[in-house]
Amino acid sequence: MNTKKSKSARIGHGLYLGLIVLFLYLPIATLMVLSFNAGKSMNAWQGFSLKWYQEMFQNQEIMEALGNTLSIALWSATIATIIGVLACIGLNTMSEKKRSFFMGLNNIPLLNADIVTGISIMMSFLLFGISLSYGTVLFAHITFCIPYVILSVMPKFKQLQNLTFEAALDLGATPVYAFFRIVLPDIMPGILSGFLLSFTMSVDDFVITHFTRGAGINTLSTLIYSQVKVGIRPTLYALSTVIFLMVLAVLIVTNVLSASGKRDSGGSGSGMGPKKMIAMALILVLGLGFTAKFTLSGGVSAAEDSKGELYIYNFGDYIDPDLVAMFEEETGYTVIMDYFDTNEEMYPVIKNRTAQYDVICASDYMINKMVSEDLLHTIDFRYIPNIEYLQENVRSFVEEFDPGMKHCVPHTWGTYGIIYNTTMVEEAPDSWTDLWDEAWSQQIMMPNSIREGYMIAAKILGYSMNTTDESQLQEMTDLLIRQKPLVYSYANDNARDLMVGESAAMAVITSGDVLYAQEENEDLDFVVPKEGTEVWTDCWAIPAGTTNQEGAQEWINFMLRGDVARMNFEYLTYAIPNTEILDLTDNPILNPSDEILSRCETLKNLGPKADDMYSRYWKIFKSQ
Repeated sequence: MNTKKSKSARIGHGLYLGLIVLFLYLPIATLMVLSFNAGKSMNAWQGFSLKWYQEMFQNQEIMEALGNTLSIALWSATIATIIGVLACIGLNTMSEKKRSFFMGLNNIPLLNADIVTGISIMMSFLLFGISLSYGTVLFAHITFCIPYVILSVMPKFKQLQNLTFEAALDLGATPVYAFFRIVLPDIMPGILSGFLLSFTMSVDDFVITHFTRGAGINTLSTLIYSQVKVGIRPTLYALSTVIFLMVLAVLIVTNVLSASGKRDSGGSGSGMGPKKMIAMALILVLGLGFTAKFTLSGGVSAAEDSKGELYIYNFGDYIDPDLVAMFEEETGYTVIMDYFDTNEEMYPVIKNRTAQYDVICASDYMINKMVSEDLLHTIDFRYIPNIEYLQENVRSFVEEFDPGMKHCVPHTWGTYGIIYNTTMVEEAPDSWTDLWDEAWSQQIMMPNSIREGYMIAAKILGYSMNTTDESQLQEMTDLLIRQKPLVYSYANDNARDLMVGESAAMAVITSGDVLYAQEENEDLDFVVPKEGTEVWTDCWAIPAGTTNQEGAQEWINFMLRGDVARMNFEYLTYAIPNTEILDLTDNPILNPSDEILSRCETLKNLGPKADDMYSRYWKIFKSQ
């Protein structure tokens, strides 16, 4: 009877452990499988391929971000470990009361939110006039890693046998010799744990890096975050797979060395034998040397014959990387391109000048806001002859947010509409009200965005999408609340992938994502509803604080060139308003007719009071 219970218990324990492992590693396994998918979508398998790995190793931006990530993590973990161990030595000499007080102070950063730590460190740099750079990121990482080292090492000091140390001194050993021969081997497991914990925290960090990095400094976390606007490319799945396998290899090597150390010490003690200590030291030195060389060789530095550096602030993955190299070769400038995810992330950087940029890419309503605050240079179009290739029908929309088109030049543009699966929807939708049809309950995806969500409701009710009338906003909120039971998901960037995977019958999507989706699923089609929609424009502009207006205008002129627009369109599949590539973009999805455009509106900056009102009603909608 007991045997049966024991066997059942073992089976139960095995199943429980299996579920935990499945919960922890199934997402990683899924990502690894997708890294070998020939297609771009995560919702449809297109066959086995290694092309994303090839593209990853050829992508300079990813390689530089990887180099920055590893070098910052290794240097910060090493320096923090040294400082942390020295701090523990000092704490160990204190009285119990003082030691408890300082350990309490040490625990505060551990409990503090990363965003508070990141902002406070950033403000400290700015207060003392220190420009944000690679060095400020490294300093910030060292600062937040030190408490973790102290937390890991201090318990080992409490376990020390002080009598052994004192006996060594009595026998004639110097304090330094006694420390390295007696104390260090006993606390080494804590030092190693503190180092590995610091390294892991640094590699994984986004928030503190985001607030303390300067122009041109990207880590893997900031690079991935910046690509949300146009969707994360599968090259980053491949990169994540490589990193996971590297970490797994390090853990296996560490465990093998640990087992070897235990055999060396006769199966007793911590297992930190001489072999393991020497091996860990070699790994650390070689790792530091490799990443330092990698970062210095991969970093951006102006050549001797360079005309100087041109700093560009762009949405993540919003340009063909080959165009940067082409521009550098043709003009002699060294381009340093940094990335952001949203206009709201970019705006305070330009307003507060926490980093200096010569060219930015911004959306219509943000251009409108920055023009009103004198944050943008006027553009001297005498130096931009390629402006002649700009499509005329886009100029009218630019006039709405930048009268006279004095401060910006369109980069990409598009509309919002309904993408639908022709095999699931027999009669093509032609109105926003089709998204309220109960026949499609749980088959509808709506945007998880305040202005786009209210745009749809405004068009149905016959209001302007830029209304500031609170009674109209109340009606629009009530309309969206009534629709909620019918909605399968509120999604932005992943809506296209969900449609590719046929998770829903129809979704609200930007026209820029339609060609991508159709490449993966030929049953998808797109329509602009008869009530009208939002037309959006992302533009190049020159911040008022630039010191390289000449280079900025050369960049804008370059991006307007026909062959450049063609390359960029083939990379992005977003509409580029250039008359030289109409053979690629002349279709109703990318280039709507004048009749459709006459029913469109441009998103405008409404001011802080109206923004607060929209946010208040959006919270009411989300809470229902």
